[in-house]
Amino acid sequence: MYTVESVLDVGKTRGIFEVVFACDPPNVSKARGMVEKNLRKMQATPVTAYELRQAKTLLLQSIPLSQSSTEGIAQMFLDLSMKRLPLDEQVRAATRYLESTAEEVQAAFSKWIRPREFVQVSLGPKPN
Repeated sequence: MYTVESVLDVGKTRGIFEVVFACDPPNVSKARGMVEKNLRKMQATPVTAYELRQAKTLLLQSIPLSQSSTEGIAQMFLDLSMKRLPLDEQVRAATRYLESTAEEVQAAFSKWIRPREFVQVSLGPKPN
């Protein structure tokens, strides 16, 4: 794979979990298999202390970055109001990130993430 990222967009009544990756067309099935394998591992075993700390750091760092411009701040408030969330949602989220445990992450992945039901959208040449 050339790149891989995940995105979680949660609203008041539903959420979207995306895994986005880029690879050569012949490797699409292999890359998807790797993604599914990693997600199943997260469902079966808690993440390590290092992985949890790294994830928390990335999440916490994204908060001030999203507010580093007038446009970013306006977009944040618009998004929160459209989702009918409190305007201090990022402070609440930061507190929750800090309190989260590896077992809670595992439980959430077990309950909510269903890798075999993922929809796949491919851009570019037909994948093998």
